[in-house]
Amino acid sequence: IRISGSGSFAMADGGGSQDDELYLPRTVVNKLIKEMVPNIRVSTDARDLLLNCCSEFIHLLASEASEVSEKQQKKVISPEHVVEALHTLGFQEYVEDVQAVHKEYREQASKHRRRGRSKLDRLGIPEEELLRQQQQLFEEARQQQLENELLEQQRLLQQQSALASGPQVAVSGGPPAQLPGGHALQPSPGLPSQPPALVPHQPASK
Repeated sequence: IRISGSGSFAMADGGGSQDDELYLPRTVVNKLIKEMVPNIRVSTDARDLLLNCCSEFIHLLASEASEVSEKQQKKVISPEHVVEALHTLGFQEYVEDVQAVHKEYREQASKHRRRGRSKLDRLGIPEEELLRQQQQLFEEARQQQLENELLEQQRLLQQQSALASGPQVAVSGGPPAQLPGGHALQPSPGLPSQPPALVPHQPASK
């Protein structure tokens, strides 16, 4: 089935493969098959065909619902648009089931929101205060991360500076050589700190 821009459809010959993102998850279709026919084995080809049919039906319905919303100058597709699209496409028998599922979904969503609200009420802290505390914790975590990164950079710079300077070699007549850690290299005892002066050779008198 190929969907046109107007929402109509026609059978396609052969057909190439589409992106996986355009299809329903295979696990969802397999779960539906298992729930509907638990005692019947369904081949892989049949599962692929059902997957394609389900995906094409949703594309067709979404395309028609989009056109309905555009005609009403709406930017969001609402459940009412989907119901009207079902009537337009000739799937009136699905409307009752769709409305029942939508009602069940709204009830579950409402219960979930009430549970979340009751937990906040039991804490006795306004939602605005909880949001402020959350933002404060995020900011403290960011500051701590920046401080840790700064300390790590300083440590690396100190290591690079120490490796670049290296140990200094003592020069005759100069101050003692400096070793890492500020220790001075002292001459060994018993050895002159400077080499002896050279005396010119005097010939012996006759």
